[in-house]
Amino acid sequence: MSTFTLRGCTAAIVLCAALPALAQTAPAKPAAKPAAKAAAKPLAAAKKTPPPPPEPVLTDADETQLAAAERAYLGEYACEFKESVNIEKHPKVAGYINVAWKKQVITMKPVLSSTGALRLEDVTGRTLMIQIANKSMLLDTKIGQRLLDDCVHPEQAKLMAAAKAAKLADPEGDAAAQARNGLGITPTGSK
Repeated sequence: MSTFTLRGCTAAIVLCAALPALAQTAPAKPAAKPAAKAAAKPLAAAKKTPPPPPEPVLTDADETQLAAAERAYLGEYACEFKESVNIEKHPKVAGYINVAWKKQVITMKPVLSSTGALRLEDVTGRTLMIQIANKSMLLDTKIGQRLLDDCVHPEQAKLMAAAKAAKLADPEGDAAAQARNGLGITPTGSK
């Protein structure tokens, strides 16, 4: 039995001698984890950034699309809530328009409507920009909501100022126009 006791004591001494060495190497492992997490963070950030969408395939524009593209007001628009949008010709394909808003550039196909408004239709089918005489607006067609409203190009501002000046110059003509477009009811003065 003395050999078992001797072996047990020897094992206990060896274990006690090894414990300080194990205790010194144990803290090194947690220090390695933050470095591994720090190295993993750039990889995680790289995974979160989506790749840019592929450029849409654009067909050649016909005569009506080219004519509609010529009617688009190009340049900077001032919109409500101090937002802005910039419209330029597509750099590669004639007859298409690029609409830049926030960090997006949307390629659009110009279409003349029967009402005289110019429709800029997103080639991916997501958005629509409508230009009328006094303003333009950007719509999200998927959710049915306006993204931008009261966007005014300098040319639209000139047209609105000219219409206002014409109205002020001819009050009788303005009254006649209102009568033609009204219900035909003239309010009477109070007695």
